[in-house]
Amino acid sequence: MNQPFLKKITLESEINKLALFGSYDQHIKMIEDAFSVEMTARGEEIRVVGVLDQVEQAEQAISQLIQLTKKEHHLTTEDVNHVIQSILSEGNGDESLTPSESQECRIVVSGKKRSVVPKSLAQKRYIDHIRNFDVVVGIGPAGTGKTYLAMAMAVSAYLKKEVERIILVRPAVEAGESLGFLPGTLVEKVNPYLRPLYDALYDMMEVDHVNRLLERGDIEIAPLAFMRGRTLSDAFIILDEAQNTTSMQMKMFLTRLGFRSKAVMTGDVTQIDLPKGVASGLVEIQKVLEEVRGIQFTYFTGKDVVRHHLVQEIINAYEKYKEGRRDANKINPPK
Repeated sequence: MNQPFLKKITLESEINKLALFGSYDQHIKMIEDAFSVEMTARGEEIRVVGVLDQVEQAEQAISQLIQLTKKEHHLTTEDVNHVIQSILSEGNGDESLTPSESQECRIVVSGKKRSVVPKSLAQKRYIDHIRNFDVVVGIGPAGTGKTYLAMAMAVSAYLKKEVERIILVRPAVEAGESLGFLPGTLVEKVNPYLRPLYDALYDMMEVDHVNRLLERGDIEIAPLAFMRGRTLSDAFIILDEAQNTTSMQMKMFLTRLGFRSKAVMTGDVTQIDLPKGVASGLVEIQKVLEEVRGIQFTYFTGKDVVRHHLVQEIINAYEKYKEGRRDANKINPPK
């Protein structure tokens, strides 16, 4: 039987303890839950009690968070969860992204979020691909940062004057035939489907700045249908929800690319809303373009989910539930 082990961690006086511990010791509680240890913070000392291996993992988490507090003014629960998941991945023998590697891949933007960093190896590969290739395709489940990181790269490229404009595109397939019954112009009708793109922009740049760039045309947010017949040069173009493009729409989009432009397509092939029998352009290009030089595919999994730390737990719970139902059906097949 494993005996309880006590580890005392002495904190340097200049460490921002509020940032390290979180509001109401939220970060400490997250570490306790993740590694099944008990932690007590008193003055300049943290006491960790638990099984030796788990105590060492908790100590490693504290050490990495201390390093992050020296680089950042505050820590978020996402930062803490990222550190915890990287340590758990190491314990399972999985390859993981360390906080120092994450900081090296930092994307500098403006506004509320002065920089964005990858939270997983897949995200780091994705950023590297966007930096090094003109056409990049990001495929994976919701919450893995596909669109958000692409947006950060677009904002960064615009601020560095690497491109003259940012063009954000989404198919409005979810609206289907009901568009005609919605009030307003066509742009107003499809605007709700473009809202996630606005949200990401406003998270990285000041609202007034974004609105000025929209008015000036330096940032354009439009439904995919508006791209037909255009040539997009000196632009960073993002096609979001690409799984809902048809084969012809995808070909049309890809052939809009002009000189000095970069295109990123993102989508989740498990969430296709096209009519039954209509092939997804995103699924198709994985075969059509697999040998085309200059185009790179990045794949994400549920392990790369970087939303609220409970989102990954929810996804895992659903997966376990589905597996349980499949096993039950094997034992008692439906009549």
